[in-house]
Amino acid sequence: MESFLQFAGNFWWLIFPLGGVIGGGVKAVSAANERRAERRLERYRIKQQTKVAVAEARGRAKVDDAALRRDTGKVLAQHESTDARWLDYEMDVAKLLDFPMMTDMREPLTVAFHKARSRADLLRPVGDVDRDAALEYRDAVHEYVTAFDVAEAEAVRRRRSDFSAEGRERIERAQRLLRLASDSAATPDERQNAYAKAQRELDGLIVLPAVTRRALERAVARELEA
Repeated sequence: MESFLQFAGNFWWLIFPLGGVIGGGVKAVSAANERRAERRLERYRIKQQTKVAVAEARGRAKVDDAALRRDTGKVLAQHESTDARWLDYEMDVAKLLDFPMMTDMREPLTVAFHKARSRADLLRPVGDVDRDAALEYRDAVHEYVTAFDVAEAEAVRRRRSDFSAEGRERIERAQRLLRLASDSAATPDERQNAYAKAQRELDGLIVLPAVTRRALERAVARELEA
Protein backbone atom coordinates (compact mmCIF):
# COMPACT_ATOMS: atom_id res chain seq x y z
CA MET A 1 0.00 0.00 0.00
CA GLU A 2 2.82 2.33 0.91
CA SER A 3 4.58 1.60 -2.38
CA PHE A 4 1.39 2.36 -4.28
CA LEU A 5 0.99 5.67 -2.50
CA GLN A 6 4.61 6.46 -3.23
CA PHE A 7 4.02 5.62 -6.93
CA ALA A 8 0.89 7.75 -7.00
CA GLY A 9 2.75 10.61 -5.37
CA ASN A 10 5.54 10.47 -7.91
CA PHE A 11 3.29 9.98 -10.98
CA TRP A 12 0.21 11.95 -10.02
CA TRP A 13 0.29 13.73 -13.41
CA LEU A 14 -0.72 10.45 -15.11
CA ILE A 15 -4.17 10.69 -13.58
CA PHE A 16 -5.34 13.16 -16.22
CA PRO A 17 -4.38 11.24 -19.39
CA LEU A 18 -5.40 7.92 -17.87
CA GLY A 19 -8.66 9.44 -16.78
CA GLY A 20 -9.28 10.56 -20.33
CA VAL A 21 -8.52 7.08 -21.65
CA ILE A 22 -10.75 5.43 -19.10
CA GLY A 23 -13.50 7.97 -19.68
CA GLY A 24 -13.24 7.43 -23.43
CA GLY A 25 -13.45 3.68 -22.95
CA VAL A 26 -16.54 4.04 -20.79
CA LYS A 27 -18.15 6.32 -23.39
CA ALA A 28 -17.27 3.87 -26.17
CA VAL A 29 -18.82 0.97 -24.27
CA SER A 30 -21.90 3.06 -23.54
CA ALA A 31 -22.20 4.10 -27.18
CA ALA A 32 -21.81 0.48 -28.31
CA ASN A 33 -24.54 -0.56 -25.89
CA GLU A 34 -26.80 2.17 -27.22
CA ARG A 35 -26.15 1.10 -30.80
CA ARG A 36 -26.97 -2.50 -29.94
CA ALA A 37 -30.17 -1.37 -28.25
CA GLU A 38 -31.08 0.75 -31.29
CA ARG A 39 -30.40 -2.20 -33.61
CA ARG A 40 -32.63 -4.42 -31.48
CA LEU A 41 -35.36 -1.80 -31.60
CA GLU A 42 -34.92 -1.42 -35.36
CA ARG A 43 -35.14 -5.21 -35.86
CA TYR A 44 -38.25 -5.23 -33.73
CA ARG A 45 -39.79 -2.40 -35.75
CA ILE A 46 -38.97 -4.17 -39.00
CA LYS A 47 -40.52 -7.40 -37.75
CA GLN A 48 -43.65 -5.59 -36.66
CA GLN A 49 -43.88 -3.69 -39.94
CA THR A 50 -43.42 -6.96 -41.83
CA LYS A 51 -46.20 -8.60 -39.86
CA VAL A 52 -48.51 -5.68 -40.55
CA ALA A 53 -47.59 -5.68 -44.26
CA VAL A 54 -48.19 -9.44 -44.53
CA ALA A 55 -51.56 -9.11 -42.78
CA GLU A 56 -52.57 -6.24 -45.06
CA ALA A 57 -51.45 -8.18 -48.14
CA ARG A 58 -53.49 -11.17 -47.07
CA GLY A 59 -56.48 -8.94 -46.54
CA ARG A 60 -56.05 -7.37 -49.97
CA ALA A 61 -55.62 -10.82 -51.53
CA LYS A 62 -58.91 -11.96 -50.03
CA VAL A 63 -60.65 -8.84 -51.33
CA ASP A 64 -58.98 -9.24 -54.74
CA ASP A 65 -59.97 -12.93 -54.92
CA ALA A 66 -63.57 -12.08 -54.07
CA ALA A 67 -63.63 -9.30 -56.67
CA LEU A 68 -62.06 -11.63 -59.25
CA ARG A 69 -64.72 -14.27 -58.60
CA ARG A 70 -67.49 -11.67 -58.94
CA ASP A 71 -66.04 -10.30 -62.18
CA THR A 72 -65.56 -13.78 -63.61
CA GLY A 73 -69.15 -14.63 -62.70
CA LYS A 74 -70.36 -11.57 -64.63
CA VAL A 75 -68.24 -12.54 -67.63
CA LEU A 76 -69.61 -16.10 -67.53
CA ALA A 77 -73.16 -14.71 -67.49
CA GLN A 78 -72.34 -12.51 -70.49
CA HIS A 79 -70.87 -15.52 -72.28
CA GLU A 80 -73.97 -17.63 -71.63
CA SER A 81 -76.27 -14.80 -72.68
CA THR A 82 -74.51 -14.50 -76.03
CA ASP A 83 -74.60 -18.29 -76.47
CA ALA A 84 -78.36 -18.13 -75.91
CA ARG A 85 -78.71 -15.44 -78.57
CA TRP A 86 -76.85 -17.64 -81.05
CA LEU A 87 -78.88 -20.68 -80.01
CA ASP A 88 -82.02 -18.76 -81.02
CA TYR A 89 -80.73 -18.86 -84.59
CA GLU A 90 -79.60 -22.47 -84.47
CA MET A 91 -82.91 -23.76 -83.09
CA ASP A 92 -85.30 -21.45 -84.95
CA VAL A 93 -84.93 -22.27 -88.61
CA ALA A 94 -87.45 -19.61 -89.63
CA LYS A 95 -85.33 -16.94 -87.97
CA LEU A 96 -82.19 -18.39 -89.50
CA LEU A 97 -83.73 -18.25 -92.97
CA ASP A 98 -84.73 -14.63 -92.37
CA PHE A 99 -81.10 -13.74 -91.62
CA PRO A 100 -79.04 -16.27 -93.64
CA MET A 101 -75.77 -14.36 -93.25
CA MET A 102 -75.50 -15.72 -89.68
CA THR A 103 -74.54 -19.14 -91.08
CA ASP A 104 -72.78 -18.06 -94.26
CA MET A 105 -69.13 -18.92 -93.65
CA ARG A 106 -68.14 -17.05 -96.79
CA GLU A 107 -68.83 -13.82 -94.88
CA PRO A 108 -65.81 -12.41 -92.98
CA LEU A 109 -68.03 -11.09 -90.17
CA THR A 110 -69.61 -14.50 -89.73
CA VAL A 111 -66.21 -16.20 -89.70
CA ALA A 112 -64.92 -13.67 -87.15
CA PHE A 113 -67.92 -14.27 -84.89
CA HIS A 114 -67.51 -18.05 -84.98
CA LYS A 115 -63.77 -17.81 -84.32
CA ALA A 116 -64.38 -15.53 -81.35
CA ARG A 117 -67.04 -17.91 -80.02
CA SER A 118 -64.66 -20.87 -80.26
CA ARG A 119 -61.90 -18.98 -78.43
CA ALA A 120 -64.25 -17.90 -75.64
CA ASP A 121 -65.45 -21.49 -75.25
CA LEU A 122 -61.85 -22.70 -75.11
CA LEU A 123 -60.94 -20.23 -72.35
CA ARG A 124 -64.12 -20.73 -70.30
CA PRO A 125 -62.85 -21.35 -66.73
CA VAL A 126 -63.51 -24.54 -64.81
CA GLY A 127 -63.22 -23.90 -61.08
CA ASP A 128 -60.94 -21.21 -59.69
CA VAL A 129 -58.64 -19.38 -62.09
CA ASP A 130 -55.74 -17.02 -61.57
CA ARG A 131 -55.95 -13.36 -62.45
CA ASP A 132 -54.13 -13.64 -65.79
CA ALA A 133 -56.41 -16.45 -66.98
CA ALA A 134 -59.50 -14.54 -65.84
CA LEU A 135 -58.41 -11.43 -67.72
CA GLU A 136 -57.68 -13.44 -70.86
CA TYR A 137 -61.13 -15.04 -70.64
CA ARG A 138 -62.78 -11.65 -70.06
CA ASP A 139 -61.10 -10.24 -73.20
CA ALA A 140 -62.13 -13.31 -75.23
CA VAL A 141 -65.77 -12.97 -74.18
CA HIS A 142 -65.71 -9.25 -74.95
CA GLU A 143 -64.42 -10.04 -78.42
CA TYR A 144 -67.09 -12.74 -78.82
CA VAL A 145 -69.93 -10.43 -77.80
CA THR A 146 -68.67 -7.64 -80.02
CA ALA A 147 -68.20 -9.92 -83.03
CA PHE A 148 -71.67 -11.37 -82.56
CA ASP A 149 -73.27 -7.92 -82.28
CA VAL A 150 -71.54 -6.74 -85.45
CA ALA A 151 -72.45 -9.88 -87.42
CA GLU A 152 -76.07 -9.83 -86.22
CA ALA A 153 -76.50 -6.14 -87.03
CA GLU A 154 -75.17 -6.70 -90.55
CA ALA A 155 -77.34 -9.81 -91.00
CA VAL A 156 -80.44 -7.88 -89.94
CA ARG A 157 -79.53 -4.99 -92.24
CA ARG A 158 -78.99 -7.23 -95.25
CA ARG A 159 -81.59 -9.91 -94.51
CA ARG A 160 -81.99 -11.69 -97.89
CA SER A 161 -80.84 -8.83 -100.08
CA ASP A 162 -77.73 -10.76 -101.18
CA PHE A 163 -79.91 -13.33 -102.91
CA SER A 164 -81.49 -13.02 -106.31
CA ALA A 165 -85.24 -12.78 -106.65
CA GLU A 166 -85.32 -16.50 -107.42
CA GLY A 167 -83.19 -17.24 -104.36
CA ARG A 168 -85.48 -15.24 -102.10
CA GLU A 169 -88.49 -17.10 -103.47
CA ARG A 170 -86.81 -20.43 -102.78
CA ILE A 171 -86.10 -19.40 -99.19
CA GLU A 172 -89.73 -18.36 -98.70
CA ARG A 173 -90.95 -21.68 -100.13
CA ALA A 174 -88.56 -23.55 -97.85
CA GLN A 175 -89.94 -21.69 -94.83
CA ARG A 176 -93.51 -22.62 -95.76
CA LEU A 177 -92.53 -26.23 -96.35
CA LEU A 178 -90.71 -26.48 -93.02
CA ARG A 179 -93.74 -25.10 -91.20
CA LEU A 180 -95.82 -27.79 -92.88
CA ALA A 181 -93.26 -30.45 -91.98
CA SER A 182 -93.69 -29.65 -88.29
CA ASP A 183 -97.47 -29.19 -88.43
CA SER A 184 -99.22 -31.90 -86.42
CA ALA A 185 -102.40 -31.33 -88.43
CA ALA A 186 -100.71 -32.55 -91.64
CA THR A 187 -100.56 -36.22 -92.56
CA PRO A 188 -97.27 -38.13 -92.14
CA ASP A 189 -96.80 -38.24 -95.92
CA GLU A 190 -97.40 -34.49 -96.21
CA ARG A 191 -94.87 -33.74 -93.47
CA GLN A 192 -92.23 -36.06 -94.91
CA ASN A 193 -92.67 -34.73 -98.44
CA ALA A 194 -92.60 -31.11 -97.17
CA TYR A 195 -89.31 -31.69 -95.35
CA ALA A 196 -87.72 -33.32 -98.41
CA LYS A 197 -88.87 -30.46 -100.66
CA ALA A 198 -87.57 -27.86 -98.20
CA GLN A 199 -84.15 -29.49 -98.28
CA ARG A 200 -84.12 -29.32 -102.07
CA GLU A 201 -85.12 -25.66 -102.03
CA LEU A 202 -82.22 -24.81 -99.73
CA ASP A 203 -79.68 -27.06 -101.46
CA GLY A 204 -76.84 -24.93 -102.82
CA LEU A 205 -78.45 -21.81 -101.40
CA ILE A 206 -78.11 -21.91 -97.61
CA VAL A 207 -76.11 -24.31 -95.48
CA LEU A 208 -77.90 -24.98 -92.23
CA PRO A 209 -75.76 -25.71 -89.15
CA ALA A 210 -75.58 -29.38 -88.19
CA VAL A 211 -77.38 -28.73 -84.91
CA THR A 212 -80.21 -27.02 -86.80
CA ARG A 213 -80.58 -29.94 -89.21
CA ARG A 214 -80.62 -32.42 -86.34
CA ALA A 215 -83.26 -30.39 -84.50
CA LEU A 216 -85.40 -30.27 -87.65
CA GLU A 217 -85.04 -33.98 -88.27
CA ARG A 218 -85.96 -34.79 -84.67
CA ALA A 219 -88.99 -32.50 -84.85
CA VAL A 220 -90.19 -34.06 -88.11
CA ALA A 221 -89.53 -37.57 -86.82
CA ARG A 222 -91.61 -36.87 -83.70
CA GLU A 223 -94.45 -35.60 -85.86
CA LEU A 224 -94.21 -38.64 -88.15
CA GLU A 225 -94.26 -40.98 -85.18
CA ALA A 226 -97.21 -39.19 -83.53
